[in-house]
Amino acid sequence: MKKFGSFNIFSLIVGFSFLYIPIILLILFSFNESRLVTVWGGFSTKWYGELLQNQGIKDAAWVTIKVAFVSSTIATILGTIAGLVMTRFGNFKGRTLFSGMIYAPMVMPEVIIGLSTLLMFVALAIDRGIFTVTLAHITFSMCYVAVVVQSRMSSYDDSLTEAALDLGCTPFRTFILITLPIILPAVISGWLLSFTLSLDDLVIASFTSGPGSTTLPMKIYSMVRLGVTPEINAVSTILVGVVTLGVIAASLIGRRQKQQILKTQHT
Repeated sequence: MKKFGSFNIFSLIVGFSFLYIPIILLILFSFNESRLVTVWGGFSTKWYGELLQNQGIKDAAWVTIKVAFVSSTIATILGTIAGLVMTRFGNFKGRTLFSGMIYAPMVMPEVIIGLSTLLMFVALAIDRGIFTVTLAHITFSMCYVAVVVQSRMSSYDDSLTEAALDLGCTPFRTFILITLPIILPAVISGWLLSFTLSLDDLVIASFTSGPGSTTLPMKIYSMVRLGVTPEINAVSTILVGVVTLGVIAASLIGRRQKQQILKTQHT
């Protein structure tokens, strides 16, 4: 096993510092007493109280939570089905096109996704709002769920399903009682990942939103254009906390999944 050299250690320190020091400063100055975000005036939580009185931010946060919950739930269902199709049905006709359509949103720029989705809604004469934002988030987040589920299904033991079917269990009941409990950690991880992506999206939501459907990232961006305030730091800190909890939960679920796989292989 190769040891890290001084250059590698220095590169890691610089890279992580560049990524995380601005976030740490943002969190720190959200507890700043002074309205000037670059001048420390003492510790205070008053900006979080001011945040609770801001109806615009609360409305945007509620829209964001609704869109994230609905889109991640539907994306998880569709992504799980897509992952099962990719692993259980072999090289069926049109597999290459099907897989390409699933993975395309992962490599396609968000500007292209947002613009193409907007043009589709305009062509279909669909009024933009929470519904269109939710559809757009389902489109780009379901592929991540499909990848996670497909990765878990690649190590799935098909003999378990075959045994259940031989004992007279229907395919649907076999899926509910055998397959789903085994891949459930991957499904939950996919849901958390898609929820986090929807919660954090700005570009696609900007293209597909309409009156009354402003999401929290859009609200923060519009406020930042007028100047950064400690109130923005406070709402950003809360958003960072929610995303961090989602990432930690997904990591713990993934680790538990790996432990279950290793345990099954040893037995």
